[in-house]
Amino acid sequence: MKLKRFLFASILFLGGCQTLVIPHDFVYKEIETNTFKLASWQKITNPKAKFKVYIEGDGASFDAYGMPTDNPTPRNINFRKMAFGDFSPNVIYLARPCQFVKDDMCSQRHWTDARFAVEVVSATYEAIKNIVKDNDVVLIGFSGGAQVAGLVSVARKGLNVKKLITIGGNLDHIAWSRHHKIRVLNQSLNLADYRDEYMKIPQIHYVGENDKVITPELVYDFVKDNSLVYVVDGATHNSGWEEIYPVVWGD
Repeated sequence: MKLKRFLFASILFLGGCQTLVIPHDFVYKEIETNTFKLASWQKITNPKAKFKVYIEGDGASFDAYGMPTDNPTPRNINFRKMAFGDFSPNVIYLARPCQFVKDDMCSQRHWTDARFAVEVVSATYEAIKNIVKDNDVVLIGFSGGAQVAGLVSVARKGLNVKKLITIGGNLDHIAWSRHHKIRVLNQSLNLADYRDEYMKIPQIHYVGENDKVITPELVYDFVKDNSLVYVVDGATHNSGWEEIYPVVWGD
């Protein structure tokens, strides 16, 4: 299979004008699944302990003019900083399909209308299962990664998910599309169809006070339990989340 690596470095990761130092105990690995090859950075110091898996958001899916990009690799590094700072023994940063590494399966539909398609969810499930096996796992999803975290928990069976944590999470992409008056992602699964089972899993949802992409109201409307939603003062979709890092790291 022809494979293209967009960019990564063993010590420094460049994201626009930002530089991210990758801790020495995180190892870059590409995970083969039946569909996509997924990029990951992994720190595993106790294979029998709980795993924490950070699932990336939608990345650079569209440009400033609203047109699909050719490379969905995320430019914002804040979610990676959160993952790389986590002191838990087993931490995985998992990219979405076609981020960082692009294979023959990738097409623009996989970071636009089909970003939550069956094959995307299946690949993410396979990658996580490959790493965590039957161990307990906490899934942390940012933005569209929250939708993926939920779908791998309820649309597929086999992961011992002990908790779900979302950060600016897109939990119902149809409601989100209607809110922004944009085209519905009609090639994607939607977590709203599995809501009853999803809500049985312990969870916490962090929303940004000033997030215009995923507004607090969108999360409240889905969860319908204010005790599970925490509004982060001053946070936007891509910034201002630092105050919750220690809380997420301790989960």
